[in-house]
Amino acid sequence: MKKLILLFIGILSMPLMYAQNITDALRYSQDEIQGTARFRALSGAFGALGGDMSAVSLNPAGSAVFSSSHASFTLSNLDSKNDTQYFNGFNSTSNSNFDINQGGASLVFVNHDTSSPWRKFALSAAYDKTRNFDNNWFAAGTNTNNNSIDLYFYDYANGLRLDQISSFDGETYSQAYSDIGNSYGFANQQAFLGYESYILEPQSNDDANTVYTSNLGDGTFDQQYTYASTGYNGKITFNAAFQYEDNLYLGVNLNSHLINFDRFTQLYETNSNSASLINEINFENTLSTTGSGFSFQLGGIMKLSPEFRIGLVYDSPTWYTISEETTQYISTTSGTDNPVIIDPQIINIYPDYKLQTPGKLTGSLAYVFGEQGLISFDYSRKDYGATKFKPTSDSYFASQNNLISSDLTEASTYRFGGEYKYKQFSFRGGYRFEESPYKDGVTVGDLNGYSLGLGYNFGNTRLDITYDEAQRDSQYQLFNKGLIDKANINNKNSNVTITLSFNI
Repeated sequence: MKKLILLFIGILSMPLMYAQNITDALRYSQDEIQGTARFRALSGAFGALGGDMSAVSLNPAGSAVFSSSHASFTLSNLDSKNDTQYFNGFNSTSNSNFDINQGGASLVFVNHDTSSPWRKFALSAAYDKTRNFDNNWFAAGTNTNNNSIDLYFYDYANGLRLDQISSFDGETYSQAYSDIGNSYGFANQQAFLGYESYILEPQSNDDANTVYTSNLGDGTFDQQYTYASTGYNGKITFNAAFQYEDNLYLGVNLNSHLINFDRFTQLYETNSNSASLINEINFENTLSTTGSGFSFQLGGIMKLSPEFRIGLVYDSPTWYTISEETTQYISTTSGTDNPVIIDPQIINIYPDYKLQTPGKLTGSLAYVFGEQGLISFDYSRKDYGATKFKPTSDSYFASQNNLISSDLTEASTYRFGGEYKYKQFSFRGGYRFEESPYKDGVTVGDLNGYSLGLGYNFGNTRLDITYDEAQRDSQYQLFNKGLIDKANINNKNSNVTITLSFNI
């Protein structure tokens, strides 16, 4: 009968299983400079230029700029370096990965009816990786704020009944963890881990108890935090564009978005505080996320003169449907005793949720020096505070949306690029600056990046290579509750990109 009651409660309590927050919302709302080597060499300042497959992904009118059908494929190598500071600890980590991050083709149809103002029509399909999630860093230091991971479990447990965060007689940890998750949700599972690992002590050992204390004494805590993630955001674009008379290009993109993200975190904590019954804690979490979404883009390019061009693009919000799975593990040690290990080996599968990322408006200017070169500038603005979890009627999502609107803000992006041609060679460079999406400007700081590139034109085929680098400071809060101390991270990403493009 008790199990049947718990099952009934579990059905009613499914909304309590949500655990998404502002970090998840921002992760899928930001884009990086990805794509062809030429596009990256100009730091993405291509909104008024077109004539490049990644430029088509930026401004859908860009495919009508091609004089003939065109295709390109891109390989890229990312080197990521993170310097971290956590209290008195300083650490540096780096990693490198190689992948195919762009591919696409545009078919151009020329209208031979000279009496028609519609000069060309283009159909394109392309894939661009819009963000690379491959990253890892390590933070270690002595927490002098008297903050331990016990606060995380305490904040979840306080006010919950003991019989809702503990195992029944004869029930394994795996069975209890699963039943509690299905019945009461994420918060009770965290409290269960804290109680069963002896970090938390109930004030009284009866089922109705809701008050807990910690078995860790006050003092300092040596903490090590490991973060490792892999995955990407990808965009598949279907494009149609037109050239009207000699000076106007119009286009539309229909985009299918992909999310694949995996994250592993580990906190290892030790202490020698005299009042502590627990001296060592190892807490591990994994997250696996997949998702799909849809967006559209409307864009135009106009030649005000043979040299001067302007561009305008509207990017709609992206509407995502996201699925998440998590696993957890904890072990604790008291003195010389054998460790208490709770390894449920249970995958928590959360209900799918919706995420709407903000739209964006981009304006562009370019000046083309005939066959000698060009300079270009893009400006875009995005309101990160408009990011929303859905359904907005859900009380938890409503609270997270309020937090997003209060902490995030509108942010501008500035991109500059230039190209100089000498015979078959093209020499390129660019700079970009992205404002922080946070109102405090510190949680995630401003981004500065630059790029240098070289291209060689064989005639119908072109080979381009680019080096680009970007740097950003951020503060990473270790946990959303209790242990909310932050690690300061200086992230520097550098890429070498090679593109082979050719006319069809």
